[in-house]
Amino acid sequence: MKRLFWAFAVITFSLLACSNENEGASFPDENENNAETKTPEEIWAAASDSCISVLIDQFMDKEKGTFWAAVQNKLPSRTQYLYWQQAHAMDVLVYAYERIKDKDPERAATYENYFKLWFENHANNWYDWRGQGDETGFLNEFIDDMAWISSTMLHMTEATGDDTYFNMAKKIYDTHMVTQGKEDEKGWALPWKTTSPADKDTRYICTNAPACVVACKLYMKTKEPKYLEDAQKLYDFITANLMLPDGRVEEPPLTYTQGTFAEAARLLYHITEQRSYLKKAETAVVYTISSSRCVDKGLLRNEGSLDADDGLIFKAVFIPYAVNLVLDESTSYRTREEVRNFLLP
Repeated sequence: MKRLFWAFAVITFSLLACSNENEGASFPDENENNAETKTPEEIWAAASDSCISVLIDQFMDKEKGTFWAAVQNKLPSRTQYLYWQQAHAMDVLVYAYERIKDKDPERAATYENYFKLWFENHANNWYDWRGQGDETGFLNEFIDDMAWISSTMLHMTEATGDDTYFNMAKKIYDTHMVTQGKEDEKGWALPWKTTSPADKDTRYICTNAPACVVACKLYMKTKEPKYLEDAQKLYDFITANLMLPDGRVEEPPLTYTQGTFAEAARLLYHITEQRSYLKKAETAVVYTISSSRCVDKGLLRNEGSLDADDGLIFKAVFIPYAVNLVLDESTSYRTREEVRNFLLP
């Protein structure tokens, strides 16, 4: 059942933006009644709407705006500890909102209410540190979790124009993320966890790539140089210490970190106009869709079992960032075609 949750997330991410890149694609439901009268964009929109409807009706607690681990919360003990995944589930809804907000104001208002509920319920954060100085309700010991949640809040502001989400993401970053940074001979980067002394030295890609995305978006909104400086230092640390020449950003290569690094690099390109950033983004994504380390029989490989909440969502993180690269007209034509053909065989 949990497999269905992440499957719907991946499928929906793929469908939300593909109407802009649909020429020559094999479209869903082409044989349905009256399909010949529908445009490709209408066919894709219907498929996306169907996935979104199932995601909300079967996997969302509509009173809280947060998501369950399984259909109709049939695994409540697993849902209790579902936090960082909430960011990616809600991102699906934000992408859907961006697509329909001008065409369907009533449904857009419903989605906006879910955003507010998700925010008010602190995205199901099970770390209750409010009695220990957490004035936000979103903090925990994992900096990567805070980065994912902050990234989604920034996306909410981009979609709605409501700075409530931006202000919270900025506060989390300024006071609880960047303050944990460490600099040594390898460069400056963020640790994985804040509480364990041993983990304060573990500067993983899973933390620093999403943190780089957050820093980029904070700069794009505020134009404050410190955020760009942070983003560039995080990028430099990753490329100097974690990324390999063939496009792997860690060993073993995992789809979610491949995609997140690519998005960070893509954003840095648009901020600085330095082509080297975009080339790194292309290298990371192309490696993901072409290497036997990431692909099995034409599909992104299995990265987790039903007993693990983390690995099952990795591909749902990769897909939207791969789509962003395809839709970005600055990306080389060859890469856009290669990635698009992989996503839409």
